[in-house]
Amino acid sequence: MWSVGVPPKPGPLRDAIANSIAREVKAYDVAAFCETVGLPAQRDGEDPFRSKATYVKSRLQDRKLPDLLTIARAVLAEWDDDELEQLVARAGVTGVPGELKNLIFASTGPKPQIVLRDAINNTVEITKGADTCLIYSRPLTEAGLTWSDLAEWWAADVLHGTNLDVAQRHLYQRLSRSLASPPEDLLFRTYADRFVADPSAPQVYLHYDPYLRRSPAERPGVVIRQRMDFLLLLPQRRRIVLEVDGRHHYATDDGQADPQRYARMLAEDRRLRLAGYEVYRFGGAELVNAEQGRELLNNFFDKLLDDNPQPL
Repeated sequence: MWSVGVPPKPGPLRDAIANSIAREVKAYDVAAFCETVGLPAQRDGEDPFRSKATYVKSRLQDRKLPDLLTIARAVLAEWDDDELEQLVARAGVTGVPGELKNLIFASTGPKPQIVLRDAINNTVEITKGADTCLIYSRPLTEAGLTWSDLAEWWAADVLHGTNLDVAQRHLYQRLSRSLASPPEDLLFRTYADRFVADPSAPQVYLHYDPYLRRSPAERPGVVIRQRMDFLLLLPQRRRIVLEVDGRHHYATDDGQADPQRYARMLAEDRRLRLAGYEVYRFGGAELVNAEQGRELLNNFFDKLLDDNPQPL
């Protein structure tokens, strides 16, 4: 098996993508398929019937490794390919494409009601509940979002001061008030105790739908998960979702097992992973005992943030 964390070279990855598409797609469908995975349309004088692999490779020639990995994941979402999958696995964590627009997080009340005012510029407006949540809209650098970034933002934009010590204590207390359960509180405090210089794990609302729609079942194309328990924004666009699962993740309000709710949760996990996020779940029961839960979480963070992952 390939070792995780040893990135592939662009050349072999281009070849693997081209060969995979050539094997799986008929010549008359190749041009259309290339467009679906983000490659340019057919140009005059080019003919996939001559050589499907050459046709695809010509569209990959100028693409750098991050783009190639995104295209490779799109291909793997359509079919299995052991060679291509191993090359992608070698790259380890490559991050999420796109730029951060808005982080709406740490609500201390009901879920905010949000509408999209300008779809082109991705302008959102909180029509109800803005006073109970936080909004971070500063640009995200390649270093991710650190505790010092949050503290500086809190001092300047919220407290209108410059004392970072005061800002850090005040922000920590505010984030703690947003936690919904003792297991979530244990995860947050364990992370903060361990990474005092960088406890960047606030609760974050990721997506919203117009609130006038009534239920998820009645919303075509709805994003099922509108809230993440914890989102870590780390260097190189690495984004890690940590979920603490209570009964509501897999059961109805009266405690009955709900296979449909569980299936929707797993489908959304798959969607996030294909988009480049890492998703890790903890059962709430794992974190009931504070001492055992803290040991479990510290072992998890040891492995999650290890700069020298072991070969497979």
